[in-house]
Amino acid sequence: MGDTIKIMSAGAVKVMVVALGADFERDSGIKLDLNFGTAGAQADKIKAGEATDLVMVSQSGIQSLDKLNLLKPGSIVDLASTVTGVIVRDGTPKPDISTPDAFVKAMMAAPSVAWTDPKAGGSGGIMFAAMLEKLGIADAINKKAVLCKGGYDVAAAVAEGRAAFATTLISEALPVKGVTIVGPLPGELNFKNMYSAAIHVGSTKTQAAQAFLDYLTDKSTRARWIDAGMEPAF
Repeated sequence: MGDTIKIMSAGAVKVMVVALGADFERDSGIKLDLNFGTAGAQADKIKAGEATDLVMVSQSGIQSLDKLNLLKPGSIVDLASTVTGVIVRDGTPKPDISTPDAFVKAMMAAPSVAWTDPKAGGSGGIMFAAMLEKLGIADAINKKAVLCKGGYDVAAAVAEGRAAFATTLISEALPVKGVTIVGPLPGELNFKNMYSAAIHVGSTKTQAAQAFLDYLTDKSTRARWIDAGMEPAF
């Protein structure tokens, strides 16, 4: 086709958008202009008028854009859900996070705790901050917080030794060398976040955009999504 389509995506699905995007470019001849950021920041840019062909953010973000009539009717598709987990630096002892109480104790004992700054618009960071408030430990943990721009930065902070303990989406931590994934948040603290995609209402390349959406959600890619720490919705 020779088209280039612009994609604005949340970091949570970056690893799969990049990997499958490279295959798609090779197979289709369509080029991808990839732009990544937190789900909230990407949605805000689109609300402010930034043009794009495809949007890939949290399900709630897609719904908010749809309510503003910024998405092509009927184009919304769920991609995959991600799970928030705990990570530590390679070679350090794994904390006990087997129960909610154990998780809280481990977090309280850690000298520093990293997560995505809610002000940056990251879905995981917003949910984690709300969880700290609900648990009644926000003040204690905020005193030793290492707030980051996104999930990849959270994992990098741990790998580089700037944070001893962190929570982030497992899908964003998996590609980062130097970190150990301890596991998902335990019990009732566990939360998943669904990421969805849609074609922007202003796109002039809807056929190419739809082709990439179909490629991303082809059932043959399910195993790759799972290997990347995500649960495909298709």
